[in-house]
Amino acid sequence: MGSNLIICLIPAILVLFGLRKLRERSWGFCKNNTTLNNKVVIITGANSGIGYEVAKELASRNAEVILACRNVDLAKKAIMRIEKELQKKLKLRAMELDLASLKSIEQFVSNVQDQYPYIHILINNAGLAYPKNEIHLTENNFEMHFGVNHLGHFYLTTLLLNTLRKSAPSRIIIVSSSLHEKGAINIDNLETVAQGKNLYANSKLANIYFCKELAKRAKCTGLSTYAVCPGWVYTSLFRHSIRWYHYILIAPIAFFFMRSPKQGSQTIIYCATEPSLENETGLLYRNCTSYTSRVKFDDDTASKLWEKSEYLINSRLG
Repeated sequence: MGSNLIICLIPAILVLFGLRKLRERSWGFCKNNTTLNNKVVIITGANSGIGYEVAKELASRNAEVILACRNVDLAKKAIMRIEKELQKKLKLRAMELDLASLKSIEQFVSNVQDQYPYIHILINNAGLAYPKNEIHLTENNFEMHFGVNHLGHFYLTTLLLNTLRKSAPSRIIIVSSSLHEKGAINIDNLETVAQGKNLYANSKLANIYFCKELAKRAKCTGLSTYAVCPGWVYTSLFRHSIRWYHYILIAPIAFFFMRSPKQGSQTIIYCATEPSLENETGLLYRNCTSYTSRVKFDDDTASKLWEKSEYLINSRLG
């Protein structure tokens, strides 16, 4: 009876795995073999998940990669794992960066600029998500999603802009999410929870507005910007908001839609290395190709978000 049941299930299992493989083919894969000799790359949140896979791939292409992480010990362990996996010594370095602290961001930039006259690629990858009923604040009293996912990366990027321009051709990749389509930007309430319940989506929408405004301000400097939606990826991003039993409930859906960190890293790697993108800037990418969001982005909101972000940061620094 049991063996007959297994025999009956085999065709169904094969079909399911076949459908999974077909879906994987639509996700895109970075196929170029561009080398990154003498290039310096910064990746935030690179000790695990997508950032880890991006660091491993770019280091394998001979880039010097800085793993900018809140926990330096975990970053160092990540470096050891990468070198063990690739079985060679690579140009990888762990440096402390807490995006929830403006002081930490300033210290990180100071340390980088003291040691690296050129930065060729900045990948704003780190992010976090908390349950909708929880409110968390950064060291500088910004709502955590907005303060880390947007403001922290905004401040880091603007402090590094002169170095990135000097290093042209250079690139900035900002990791967003397709959930940005559920977000909203309220310029008058950026620093509060009054923006709505989906604070993570709001911060991901801010990421793309930042990318577009940065592209305008960096026009004709040799600095290109790219926003990336990596897909639904199995990482620790939602560790604060997803409980163990949620994984059981979403398992059937996850089987077809959830990507591995390596699969989720492909569009970021593509935007960091693809030669044909050198003259593109300010666009959104998914599945290793440009992608049109359902959001109707407007230049006025992008400009006001930039100015308000600068104001909020300066108000905390004063």
